[in-house]
Amino acid sequence: MRNQIATYWIQPRFLFKYYGFSWVHLWPGNGVYIHWTVFGVLAAFIAAGFLYRISAVLFFLSCSYFFLLDEGRYVNHTYLMCLFGFLLIFIPAHRAFSVDAWLRPKLRSQTAPAWALWLLRAQMAVVYFFAGIAKVSSDWLHGEPMRAWLTHIIHSPLIDRFSHYRWTPYLASYAALLLDLLAAPLLLWRRTRLATFCLVVFFHILNEQFFPIGVFPWLAIAGTTTFLSPSWPRRIMSLVRPTAALLSIKKVAPLPHKKQILVFSFVATYVAIQILVPLAHFFYPGGIEWTYAEHHFAWQMMVRRKSTTAFFYVTDPNNGETYQVKPRDYLDPRQIARMGWRPDMVQQFARYLTTVMLRAGPEPLKVQVRMFVSINGRKPQLVFDPNVDLAAEPHVWGRPRWLLQIHRPLPPVGQDFTQNLFVTSSEGD
Repeated sequence: MRNQIATYWIQPRFLFKYYGFSWVHLWPGNGVYIHWTVFGVLAAFIAAGFLYRISAVLFFLSCSYFFLLDEGRYVNHTYLMCLFGFLLIFIPAHRAFSVDAWLRPKLRSQTAPAWALWLLRAQMAVVYFFAGIAKVSSDWLHGEPMRAWLTHIIHSPLIDRFSHYRWTPYLASYAALLLDLLAAPLLLWRRTRLATFCLVVFFHILNEQFFPIGVFPWLAIAGTTTFLSPSWPRRIMSLVRPTAALLSIKKVAPLPHKKQILVFSFVATYVAIQILVPLAHFFYPGGIEWTYAEHHFAWQMMVRRKSTTAFFYVTDPNNGETYQVKPRDYLDPRQIARMGWRPDMVQQFARYLTTVMLRAGPEPLKVQVRMFVSINGRKPQLVFDPNVDLAAEPHVWGRPRWLLQIHRPLPPVGQDFTQNLFVTSSEGD
């Protein structure tokens, strides 16, 4: 783990920053290692229900810190961890089977407010539903990138037996699309709940086997258990300790009217934000495959396979000389793959180059980028205006003027134009 921490945050010369969070920096010395250790201790405290409220607040802040350290490390499961950490601050998950309840008997309760359970369910429903919405695209409906994955990535005796059939990528694509869209409704319906839960577990285990997507499958499985009957943990415990299922359930007095309004306002505001943020891409022209400005926080998982080749040219106006810069001289391979053609990150890197490269006079350096991108095997296309000095361009909300319109034909079948491009990755975040 120490080596991984160093690889992620300490060794890189440059860390990408989310807009508005450039002030988040690494701790000096061994501070990052200490912080990570404390982070793990806080997670253990929450699981044990020890100093729960304090631990939940500090866990959320710690998780957010590591999340904000580098935009180049964005993955959906770290974002989901931050959201769960935030919700745990308000959800009373420490009133039974916890150290706090054992130390403070007055805290004990065999019930929890319904809004807490439904808020967790709403969070998971948003993840599944918008993951399905992201798949309602021309590429996915035409079997891409599933076709490429079945050819190059996903291998097993059973899958290899059917992967060469023309209908296989369509079956897999539409099955994943329907599962994401229908998971939450089918989990909420009692008659289909158990079968759907088993199907979801099977789906996540398959993803874990075939794709390098970290802890997301296990986190999603754990989150999906909130759709089961709230009594399922007690039923399992009763198999070991029969008296656990016989604990009395007391009737809880309703909240005062003002507190009810406060709780309703909080829940409604949170759910509204979680619904509106993933819809941001509908306000950007160009489509989700090409703008990428709306990719973060929208649960767009495994919907594209991209390959890029980029040429960065730095011009010193003080002497008129132009230098070609190789990204690998300043970024590690994972950062290069993550940067890809994301407009804000490419612009950040362009600005970084002006701060670390020498210049012959007072005039600031100019950075121009020629970047070609292939999405799901299409012919590479130029995505940025090569005549624009990206380092001098202001940050804008929405589509930047230097992001070119891209012609998007249907993805090719049986033809791949990505073999000569130097960065290739499947979007598993």
